[in-house]
Amino acid sequence: MQHDVYDYTVHTVSKNTVLQKTYRLLGLSFIPTVAGAAFAAGMNFNFYAAFGSRWISLIAFLVFFYGMTYLIEKNRYSNTGVTLLMVFTFGIGVLISPVLQYALNIADGAKIVGIAAAMTAAVFLTMSVLARRSRLNMNELARFLTVGAVILMVAMVANLFLSIPVLALTISAGFVLFSSLMIMWQVRTVIDGGEDSHISAALTLFISLYNIFSSLLNILLSLNGDD
Repeated sequence: MQHDVYDYTVHTVSKNTVLQKTYRLLGLSFIPTVAGAAFAAGMNFNFYAAFGSRWISLIAFLVFFYGMTYLIEKNRYSNTGVTLLMVFTFGIGVLISPVLQYALNIADGAKIVGIAAAMTAAVFLTMSVLARRSRLNMNELARFLTVGAVILMVAMVANLFLSIPVLALTISAGFVLFSSLMIMWQVRTVIDGGEDSHISAALTLFISLYNIFSSLLNILLSLNGDD
């Protein structure tokens, strides 16, 4: 009986350690993100304008995003994975810098950015708490998220051709919901012992937070009258 209690305690401590490391690494990842945004702003560099074509820019973005995600996942148990995650978050800072600079240069822009950041933090805290208390079936949630991801990707590709503002706002709202649920799923997966890599977990949470922040920023800018 003592042996069973001991095993349970060790297993619980192990899961808590992964979650704590995940939160620490997630917090650390925002340092290169801010540095990347500041670097791009200081160099007046716009990633999307650098290629002269939105299609080439899109391909370059996808290569960077999915290429780095693959490399990080491949090194999810080593310090190389941590280093690659920092490079990835720096790149994300560079990518989001043009939108931030645009927002900060319009009336009430700083307020809008601040509201988007505060709402993102509130969503993260809320979903993290719900993940601990929720009794949802995580397998069913995972299937729902898979379907949601496919729908969002199809909608994004369609809107590249259609360029419908209302559809763009709907997609942004969809990403907020999808990424919020993704946070809950990832935190709960770590708690349940289904994820033992804090690097992989931090990557998923970072991408979710990036999607929420950028989507909320787009929505707020649109509501402010800035497309």
